[in-house]
Amino acid sequence: MAILEIKDLVIDYGIIRAVKGINMEVKEGSIVAILGANGAGKTTTIRSISGVVKVKSGKILFDGENITNKDPYKIAGLGIVQSPEGRLILNGLTVEENLLVGAYSIKTTEALVSAEEGVEVKHKVKRSQKVKELLEEVYGYFPILKERKKQQASTLSGGEQQMLAIGRALMGNPKLLLLDEPSLGLAPLIVRDIFSIINKIKEQGRTILIVEQNAFQTLKIADYAYILELGKIISQGKGETLLKDEALVNAYLGSKH
Repeated sequence: MAILEIKDLVIDYGIIRAVKGINMEVKEGSIVAILGANGAGKTTTIRSISGVVKVKSGKILFDGENITNKDPYKIAGLGIVQSPEGRLILNGLTVEENLLVGAYSIKTTEALVSAEEGVEVKHKVKRSQKVKELLEEVYGYFPILKERKKQQASTLSGGEQQMLAIGRALMGNPKLLLLDEPSLGLAPLIVRDIFSIINKIKEQGRTILIVEQNAFQTLKIADYAYILELGKIISQGKGETLLKDEALVNAYLGSKH
């Protein structure tokens, strides 16, 4: 089932058409990648989903609801949370305080306990309880953040700040997690660690849409991928299939590394 559908999406920056009528879908519980060189329209596409960039024409549907050009805070409230390019760590706050900022939209909710003989039994999950659960989930993925939770976030290494950015997004309990260039500027060993953790997040039931220039590492974990060039989709398919297409990778995505 597709949790996200993009239909005939067109986005302009002034007189420049950055995205030229693309169609995509993201199935629930999958990792879908948008790949391509600089200027391909990758980040513009993902920012239109989170409401930061306005759409000229076309539709973006989330869980069947038209979210095209909705306010970003309303989109976040529906369960779409973005970890932005550049990390945007909040200086002056500790690691844990940064994480808690990500939980601003969490509310007291009702959860299903059981459904015996057709009767549903629910109980309220307090906000504080849910936030604690989410913190433990994040610390499970990123133990280094737990070790350094009282440390100023600005003093973390680049790789640790990327972990913090992803963790902060997870604190919003997303139905769809948007990752914009999570490997940018990181050493190869750290990149492999980040992608391994992203795969673990997916295995725990999260749906992920990732924008990346590191095609090789991304295709190794992606269930499906779209390759953009100058605002158009020039190829798409299963990650493992595209990874084997040497000509495609070398022509549009750079050599394997």
